[in-house]
Amino acid sequence: MSKFDILTKYIPMIQADSIGEWVVDKENNGTPGHPIQKPFVGYSEMVHNFIDDVYTFEESNKDIELTRYGDILKANGLEWGAESMKNADVSNLNAQCVLALIMGAVRAERFSDGALLDFFKSGCILKWLERLKQY
Repeated sequence: MSKFDILTKYIPMIQADSIGEWVVDKENNGTPGHPIQKPFVGYSEMVHNFIDDVYTFEESNKDIELTRYGDILKANGLEWGAESMKNADVSNLNAQCVLALIMGAVRAERFSDGALLDFFKSGCILKWLERLKQY
């Protein structure tokens, strides 16, 4: 049993899950009585559980220093940005850096709605978890 099982258990779930979708308010017209709700991503239960488990893993493994995900990415020649992270060649990255990619993707959602959806839909989360499973 690997200490990464809390995250790698999601590999088959991701392949079978809808992940989420953008929710756009098409019912309201923008008047004071019917304000239009800002679009947002409605994530599946699996994604919410995944996010919870990423934070649980971080809390249980303080030695990996995942709160410093940006510094870890930088030390590995990556930027905390969608293009740099999505194009990262994970085949030579250590577990700490792969975990930093995952944490960076989860944290990106707090600053940019839909960022995590993009990481899931592009296959990055799955690719990173498959690399993590190798440890």
